[in-house]
Amino acid sequence: MNWLTGSPQGEAKKLVSQLADLTRRDVAARELIKLGADAVPPLIDALQTQDLNLILLYQQILARISSATPLLTKALATAHPITRGRVVEVFGISKDRSAIPALLDALKGEYFTVRSRAALALAKFEDRQAIPALLPLLKDREDEVRSAACVAIASFRDPATFDDITNILLDDPMIEVRQSAARALGETKHPAAMPFLMEALHDSSWWFEREEAAEDLLKAIEKMGPVVVDPLIKALGDKEGTVRKYAAILLGRMADPRAIEELGMTLYDLHNEVGKAAADALAKFGAPTVDIFIEALSHPEAEIRENSVAALSKIQDARVIPALIEMLRDTARNVQLQALQAISKLRDPRAIPTLQEIVSNRADREMAALAKQIIESMK
Repeated sequence: MNWLTGSPQGEAKKLVSQLADLTRRDVAARELIKLGADAVPPLIDALQTQDLNLILLYQQILARISSATPLLTKALATAHPITRGRVVEVFGISKDRSAIPALLDALKGEYFTVRSRAALALAKFEDRQAIPALLPLLKDREDEVRSAACVAIASFRDPATFDDITNILLDDPMIEVRQSAARALGETKHPAAMPFLMEALHDSSWWFEREEAAEDLLKAIEKMGPVVVDPLIKALGDKEGTVRKYAAILLGRMADPRAIEELGMTLYDLHNEVGKAAADALAKFGAPTVDIFIEALSHPEAEIRENSVAALSKIQDARVIPALIEMLRDTARNVQLQALQAISKLRDPRAIPTLQEIVSNRADREMAALAKQIIESMK
């Protein structure tokens, strides 16, 4: 009957229903904001919608109604758990400081989704006084809450809290939570976080049979910037091959010239995955590393020569093609094949005479066929 009598809340309900219509949405949103407190109850009710595309719209409108806080605070204590979690996010958008006490209470609530979202919302206020209330959540029984606590606490970039987050980074039973801790520390980009991330890199539980999970840790370390280059260079000499490999990968991504000499040494690592990672990393430095690779082409270990050939194919430099042509005559077939593949990518006509020699030699039909295909692709 409210719709028929034209009461403010009846009008608000009608306007809320119009938000689903793209042609009427903007007008409806403006009118709801004008209605003020009368628009709040139907908007809070609407937060239970299953249409995820509308939730943020409802929340943004509520955040712009200055008189909404008392009703939102009440809903945070009494509404359905789904609504409570979405009300918390409204406060994260509005940053209404009068809501801080309610959010602090929500950190202790019975619903883990509310606790986790309250942590993230408090972080958006950038009020360091929230840190003591957030720290206990690092020991919460729910994974989602511990993850959110890492993100929220790290957002303050307070080195005094990094040790607490590192307890999660190294010891949490769930790798997904540890990933959250790594990402959170990386986002701080604070030099004081670097030793903790490097400690995790040396922890085999982070990367043993967990290549995909370890990527979050690598990205976090990379975000530390130049300050982490020297520790990574030192890690190239670690006793664990995986640590050396990851250190080489990261140094390649960061492309800091200080790493070139040590990566050149790591190119000869007898752990092939490490040597390959070092070769790939050096290739990213371009022309300054060509001489390093050319020298490695005479190494007695075929895998080192093969890695060097593959890396050379990624560098634009006049010295590359002559070196690759020479490797077509290598004693190891895998190296020859790698050189063929490299030349096929570069498509340099200087290789044609040597390729023709391979075509005319029928001792290895596969090699001859590949060489013929490469020649035809250059025509």
